[in-house]
Amino acid sequence: MENGALDPRESMEYDIVIVGGGPAGLGAAIRAKQLAQERGHDVSVCVLEKGSEIGAHILSGAVMDPRAMTELIPDWKESGAPLDTPVTEDRFLFLSATGAKRTPQWMLPECFRNHGNYIVSLANVVRWLGEQAEALGVEIYPGFAAAEVLYAEDGSVKGVATGDMGIGRDGEPTSRFQRGIELHGKYTFFAEGSRGHLGKELIARFRLDEGRDPQSYGIGLKELWEIRPEQHEPGLVIHTAGWPLDSDTYGGSFLYHLENNQVAVGFVVGLAYRNPYLSPYEEFQRYKTHAAIRGFLEGGKRIAYGARAITAGGLQSLPKLVFPGGALLGCDAGTLNASRIKGSHAAIKTGMMAAEAAVDALASGRSGDLLDAYPDAFARSWLHDELYRARNFKPAMAKGLYKGTVLVGLDQVVFKGRAPWTLHNTHADHECLLPASECTPIEYPKPDGKLTFDRLSSVFISNTNHEENQPVHLTLKDASVPVALNLAKYAGPESRYCPAGVYEFVKDDGGADRLQINAQNCVHCKTCDIKDPTQNIRWVVPEGGGGPNYPNM
Repeated sequence: MENGALDPRESMEYDIVIVGGGPAGLGAAIRAKQLAQERGHDVSVCVLEKGSEIGAHILSGAVMDPRAMTELIPDWKESGAPLDTPVTEDRFLFLSATGAKRTPQWMLPECFRNHGNYIVSLANVVRWLGEQAEALGVEIYPGFAAAEVLYAEDGSVKGVATGDMGIGRDGEPTSRFQRGIELHGKYTFFAEGSRGHLGKELIARFRLDEGRDPQSYGIGLKELWEIRPEQHEPGLVIHTAGWPLDSDTYGGSFLYHLENNQVAVGFVVGLAYRNPYLSPYEEFQRYKTHAAIRGFLEGGKRIAYGARAITAGGLQSLPKLVFPGGALLGCDAGTLNASRIKGSHAAIKTGMMAAEAAVDALASGRSGDLLDAYPDAFARSWLHDELYRARNFKPAMAKGLYKGTVLVGLDQVVFKGRAPWTLHNTHADHECLLPASECTPIEYPKPDGKLTFDRLSSVFISNTNHEENQPVHLTLKDASVPVALNLAKYAGPESRYCPAGVYEFVKDDGGADRLQINAQNCVHCKTCDIKDPTQNIRWVVPEGGGGPNYPNM
């Protein structure tokens, strides 16, 4: 079915259209409205959010640096922002299979010191930001997924279109069909989070990554637990490196003690890993069984689960931030500081800088052009300085745990992030898998249902739901590749790197292998779009409102 056969879409006009209701998008929306109020003229702003509500798709550790929040809303504390648990203690552990060695406090690099930061549910912080935005007059449309970039005749971005609702799996309209809407903006901001599917298109179309290092990603898996009061230490932050990963695989864990006897426990695996038998999900489950960790969780109750890709390449991998008619914000660009494991403050700051550039441009009667004032402001900002000082962290750690730790120590402790060298990432994550014949299979223990769990029970508590009668949003460029190449050469890695059981190799009636895609399980982490070795899987947006519904992740 071609869109040309459908009725024309209705359109709505705004000064600024923002795709994504996370910290970057809402930071931009709030700042634009603040400036408009200060200057006494209106700026119309809308935010599209594919989740069923603001915060539904937000997942982060998270220890939050309040610097950008303070710049955006100086009285955030008095206004009730949910930053309620200040960090009281940092611990960093190197784990082996049988023990743990704690790094002395005096040896901790500045990036692992969290005095002045807060342990938060980023989803709840974002919900609060949404309330502030709406109070300023921002129009927020949750449950509407931006599915298509719209271009003007001169090639500039003129807005986005939301996806049609009620298209059946066969591609034909059903009884609940509803046409998408076009949202035209004088400037359009893309704040979709890591590996945004429209951001990916824009980076390729405008060659925004020309001359940059290949981007580098991780997958972050997280569970929220309610633990025994005697094991709870509000404000305690624990990070680990080492076991269960081998020393050549980048990754680590976090365990953050929030309020109300809750802890956020999570695991990050760099997606440049080489062994196709590795399962980030199973490594996370195995990590929880370590003697240094399990004592916090035993006797507790797991109450939420989720997963999300992390854009972690840093400054050398950062694409150009602007293109005619719009800009990339936050993790859609890749402004997370991997050394600090923090991105929300960076996201808010990029949103603020983009909004300031756009409001100035609108005031002078401009539209649809390059907002060069945004990357110029970024280059002068504290955020650029922070990312510059962190620039060597990810390339150093890609050299292995031991060598990487030494290099990071030199870079961060001795040179304070201003070493007279810059390391580079040379390979995209999808290029790094070795053939299965060169690797050792990994045997993972069966889940016990108390401390460790299977994927499907985890997806259940992520509250993930999709309308089943819709086109599969995990598309294959060539349907033969999963069996003919991925299964034959790499032992079917998609069945392991997906944290939600979406990809499953099964036998058909004739005994032949085929890939079954359980799209309804998808938690929108984007790992498949990143790690598939031939880039044959393309993640496109499903119907708005589908996906996880995280209550307080």
